[in-house]
Amino acid sequence: MGMKPYLLTESDYVHQDALSYPFEERGLQFGDGVYEVIRIYGGRFYQLHDHIDRLYRSAEAIKLEVPYEKAELLEKLATLLEKNSVTTDAKLYLQVTRGSAPRDHAFPVGVGANLYAYIADLTRKTEEMKHGVSVITHEDERWQNCYIKSLNLLPNVLAKQTAKEHGAYEAILHRGERVTECSSSNVFLVKDGSVYTHPETNQILHGCVRTRVRTFCQEAGIPFVEQSFTVEDLQDADELFLTSTTSEIVPIVKVDGSAVQDGKPGDLTQKLQRAYEADAQIEHVSVFQT
Repeated sequence: MGMKPYLLTESDYVHQDALSYPFEERGLQFGDGVYEVIRIYGGRFYQLHDHIDRLYRSAEAIKLEVPYEKAELLEKLATLLEKNSVTTDAKLYLQVTRGSAPRDHAFPVGVGANLYAYIADLTRKTEEMKHGVSVITHEDERWQNCYIKSLNLLPNVLAKQTAKEHGAYEAILHRGERVTECSSSNVFLVKDGSVYTHPETNQILHGCVRTRVRTFCQEAGIPFVEQSFTVEDLQDADELFLTSTTSEIVPIVKVDGSAVQDGKPGDLTQKLQRAYEADAQIEHVSVFQT
């Protein structure tokens, strides 16, 4: 993955080789910070304002002051895109932490936040869209404030690694029998023409692509039901799919080794992915099985 040479920090644009922080940095030692991943298509940000709004909501939730006002940060990210001459598909990673200070659990006094943002190439996951992916189910062991996009991702990492060890793309998380989301994406169930997904509570990340899927459904007259479903419901689904900034909309064709219906991407999932392409102004590529 090619990383672009210039980064944005809390004070200026720097070359990637010049970025350094003390080892007593609160993001490193406590996971004391928030982040966003923003998609870029053909050199253009997709859902930039949605992501930045969520960044500030997450920062407010953990009492962290972002070093730029929102309008200024938006301008600086646009300049970062220009400085790196980005014209292809990529992603922007943006992280804000509570800064560098001697290690103490309590917030440091008089210490400014650390911020960095970088851009790296990222191609679309067309093979996953074409063939669909397999997933496993996994107990949701995260904390109670998953709506905050914080750096505390160890339970997500462990669930994703378990999925990888089972040859799966993702892990669908559940609290008891109730499905919440995946380790790094939101999950949706299609039944009798309706799309179901967990409501926007503190137990899931309020995904930006999830929000667009709701809009796509409303525009197409597809019932969008924000209601949790169970692990057992997964095996009786007409279709399943997941969404994230880096995955877009990906069909799930197998859960814990069992095929979803005929084991092929469903029609409604394909329809929503095409709506995504139109919304993101991506040139349509026929990626689905026929």
